[in-house]
Amino acid sequence: MRPHLLCIGGEDHSFRIPFFLALRDKGFRISAAGTGDPTPFARAGLDYHPYRFSRFVDPLSDWTALRAIAKVLADVRPALVQCFDTKLNLLVPFAARGLGNVKVISTVNGLGWLYSSSSPTALGLRPVYCALQRLANRWTDVTVFQNRDDLAFFIRHRMVENGENVVIPGSGIDIERFEGPIATGSQSPELRETLAPGASEVVLTVTRMTRQKGIPTLLEAAALVHQHRPSVRFLLVGPRESERPFAVAEAEIERHAPYVRALGPRSDVPALLGLADVFAFPTEYFEGVPRALLEAAVASCPIVTTSMPGCTDVIRDGWNGFLVPPREPQLMATKILELVRDRVTAAAMGARAAKLVRTEFSLEITVARYAALYEDLVRRRSQSQMHKEARQREPYALNATNSGDLGQERRSSSCPSGM
Repeated sequence: MRPHLLCIGGEDHSFRIPFFLALRDKGFRISAAGTGDPTPFARAGLDYHPYRFSRFVDPLSDWTALRAIAKVLADVRPALVQCFDTKLNLLVPFAARGLGNVKVISTVNGLGWLYSSSSPTALGLRPVYCALQRLANRWTDVTVFQNRDDLAFFIRHRMVENGENVVIPGSGIDIERFEGPIATGSQSPELRETLAPGASEVVLTVTRMTRQKGIPTLLEAAALVHQHRPSVRFLLVGPRESERPFAVAEAEIERHAPYVRALGPRSDVPALLGLADVFAFPTEYFEGVPRALLEAAVASCPIVTTSMPGCTDVIRDGWNGFLVPPREPQLMATKILELVRDRVTAAAMGARAAKLVRTEFSLEITVARYAALYEDLVRRRSQSQMHKEARQREPYALNATNSGDLGQERRSSSCPSGM
């Protein structure tokens, strides 16, 4: 049996269930802790520990989460604990510091609002979080980055000087699980007629409905596309109400009806990808490796996204999609129109994107990389424990040796030579 791994995440932790199951198939014992619905974990037969955690600035909630995480660690007693979130990368090492045998793996899956935004609040909080990250890094054994840009950022700000740093792109896409629903969506005239009736072309985005994810830019681009090609329909999939101060106002989206529809969170994203003609991802974040882009690529969707870290790890401009600068609605609209009008080029780009994901970002490849990391950590943990036990035995051996030598000296002094 391979080691016991506890993975701690937030409300979207259930998206990692295929990753957890693949690790379990390799012999790892898997437990998870998160703030989302426990039902998907129960269906998957995974040991799950719910706790409360806020993604927003909330010191009282952070303190409560720290205590809850410490209790989960004490109850589960894993050999390894891995966390996925900017805040959790601070809280989990602090919670685990008293458990000397637990190896801590922090995962930087994007820099998020704190390190991406230029708002006064983000700029004011950034030095505080940088200092806390340096402190948390003392109890972090490995920090995993999903792209090299984020690693360079952390090194530049001296936030990862103590532990080991590695780059493992993405969390892996379960390609086989996606292929069936994608085909269903592409072959479903009912779904298309419901969401984009008539001869409409579909531009899909899947993300949180926040300003930092570029939704205002996409809405402006949609208006420009509508002027030139009124048949295009934009479908926005993802949560809005839960995003609190960062959410795009509902009225702002409704101003662009009927050519823009906000569908909210959906459980049939693969099917929606199957009917999409273009996938747009207008993020302004420093992303890790966006899962939404990988899923769109698996569906062979031609993609238009921004030239932000993480996005550039998936899309090579003009080869398997288009990259445009963030906050440039005119350029985004131009590239969307180009793909809608030139279906041959769009299909070729979509096919190249699908091939890239299969060869570099598949679940099988990603799980193998993480499994090797975990096994190396456990091996080092075992060696460290052996060395510790050996050092504990050394004083007794030394005392015994010294005691014998002193006794010999005493005998020599009491029995002079020749007696």
